[in-house]
Amino acid sequence: MANPHDPAMLTKAETLVEALPYLRRYEGRTFVVKYGGHAMGDPELAHDFAQDVVLLRAVGINPVVVHGGGPQIDAMLKKLGVESQRINGLRVTDKETADIAEMVLSGAINKQIVGWLAGAGGKAVGISGKDGGLVTAAKAQRTARDPDSQIERVVDLGFVGEPTKIDTTIIDAICAAGMIPVIAPIAVGDDGETYNVNADTMAGAIAGALGAARLFLLTDVHGVLDKAGNLLTDLTPADIAGLQADGTITGGMIPKLETCVHAVEAGCEAAVVLDGRVSHAMLLEMFTEKGAGTLIRA
Repeated sequence: MANPHDPAMLTKAETLVEALPYLRRYEGRTFVVKYGGHAMGDPELAHDFAQDVVLLRAVGINPVVVHGGGPQIDAMLKKLGVESQRINGLRVTDKETADIAEMVLSGAINKQIVGWLAGAGGKAVGISGKDGGLVTAAKAQRTARDPDSQIERVVDLGFVGEPTKIDTTIIDAICAAGMIPVIAPIAVGDDGETYNVNADTMAGAIAGALGAARLFLLTDVHGVLDKAGNLLTDLTPADIAGLQADGTITGGMIPKLETCVHAVEAGCEAAVVLDGRVSHAMLLEMFTEKGAGTLIRA
């Protein structure tokens, strides 16, 4: 018999009580989770992630997982001896690279995550943006500044796409059946071509289309930090514009926050930038008063 005076047992009870109002608030709502980065390559963190997602499903929340896989694509390209060109950090995706990306994302990684969720006691269905007409994409348009002339020029990234249309029918069906959709960031264009889509971008577009309660971007940083290194816990689109203008937000955080802003403007209630290296980060963010990351809402 458990000792009712055990501090650890009391802490567990207090945690459940603290979580109760949040469980009531989000019952029946949808959480879109972008999963990738360091957490995907760490077996212990992957196990924790799978447990968190299955728990969300068990308490009546509809989790939708969108995953990346850049490092795994790079590893497969190297293994196959395929050279991959990058422009300003963006991979140029020719037809051969696009085929390999689809093989890795829709095949190995997607089914691995489905397996993790099954191991944690959940039922998941692995799909890509091509299935059921979920995501229609158009060729991405990018520009780069010539370092010598400082002239902006159009960069052709090949088969890299951006979502233009989201049809959530297949997600709705999977969630209604009590299962968890796991989505690879591959889409089809009106031209019939297959496009590789940035996973953050796809997750944001899907979150907006679903009117999700939350979009979680699991990253390799604590969240958005101020110039003193302190975590900024609540931001609006206007705050983000100001932080970018004064140089507080730089580098890879800029496109992540742009994704968050687009998601909330499209109908997602709020987006959260979270450190995926922290065990159970999603649960800490959603079911405790202090949270664990940076919340962005309109």
